[in-house]
Amino acid sequence: MNTSELQKIKQRYNIVGNYDGLNRALDVALQVAQTDLSVLIVGESGVGKEIIPRIIHDNSPRRREKYFAINCGSIPEGTIDSELFGHEKGSFTGAIGESEGYFGIANKGTIFLDEVGELPIATQARLLRVLETGEYIRVGGQEIRKTDVRIVAATNVNMRKAISEGRFREDLYYRLNTIPIQMPPLRDRDNDIILLFRLFAMQMAEKYRIPKVTLTEDAKALLLHYKWPGNVRQLKNITEQISILSKEREINAEQLRKYIPEDQDSTQLATINQPGQHSYESEREILYKILYELRGNVSDLRRDMTSLRKKLDDAHELSNQIAYPQNQFIDNPAPQVPAINHQPSPVASIAQPSAIEAEAEEIRTEPESLNLNDLGRQMVEKALERNGGNRKKAAKELGISDRTLYRRIKQYGLDKK
Repeated sequence: MNTSELQKIKQRYNIVGNYDGLNRALDVALQVAQTDLSVLIVGESGVGKEIIPRIIHDNSPRRREKYFAINCGSIPEGTIDSELFGHEKGSFTGAIGESEGYFGIANKGTIFLDEVGELPIATQARLLRVLETGEYIRVGGQEIRKTDVRIVAATNVNMRKAISEGRFREDLYYRLNTIPIQMPPLRDRDNDIILLFRLFAMQMAEKYRIPKVTLTEDAKALLLHYKWPGNVRQLKNITEQISILSKEREINAEQLRKYIPEDQDSTQLATINQPGQHSYESEREILYKILYELRGNVSDLRRDMTSLRKKLDDAHELSNQIAYPQNQFIDNPAPQVPAINHQPSPVASIAQPSAIEAEAEEIRTEPESLNLNDLGRQMVEKALERNGGNRKKAAKELGISDRTLYRRIKQYGLDKK
């Protein structure tokens, strides 16, 4: 494309700038406009990707037909198929009538799919069929319909990464990417930044009939140094803010800094770690730390469970040794009652200490109880050691009463140590 044709396009669409990457994108758009090939426009948010499909449509044989610009990220997932491909009456709640959908209405025209990387996987399959055969089916319908639509798509998503993560179909990507157009970010366009500021300042002055703001040399240097994460859209917003809010019409660097957010990459101070602190340079190291702490928690839990299991086993062995039915009566002795001139009941007779002592003595004389006595002695000794000789705590740990523990201590001769 020669320079005169390029300037005509810029004037028609109010495009400002002489950056080579911008000129190349406009040249490709004009060349592909005469074909029906699919175009994928790639660039960061705010670089002006939406102007390219308009240029393609206006300079194509379809320029007299309809043109629709659709933001795929703004349509809910549950209704996007209906919006694009239409639906039959009663196909879902609220479908009180039929709908052609964009692909039906835009027949013979052009559809611009902005943020195409946000399309659901199911919708991507439908779109691929339209691109390959021109056929589609309405939501809730069975009839195959035909459409002749030129599709131009745009995205600010890293499509290669989206494909590897399973968020975008690889076959659809290659079908859309027949002709790729790369829109350059504003930070790479050098002096175009100053030209765009002048344009936006002039537009604000004409619209609101106020004096136009200008920049000093140090303010221009600050604009060129800033990285513009929001690109052209951010520059336009800042210019409009300055035009309305600033009392001064000549803006220097100090005044400009009030409107430009801090550049974290260039102004953030480096962090110096204090002794004993850890720094994590990547998510991988943070994950390793979390896994290490989790492993420690699991180890602590395993150790607690082992200790609890041992205590339960010890208590079980001890209860077997000292004959649980007798402990029940010893731990809960019968209350003293006044003497009455009648025969005592069987329950009262059983509860007498003399009978319990006799039965316990009988158990101790059994040959099978010798090993149990040794085991019981060891458990009582360990419990007393762990609790510093505190009998109450030791009895609680063993799961027996203080009185029963006192009898065990006397039985094993531990009170003579």
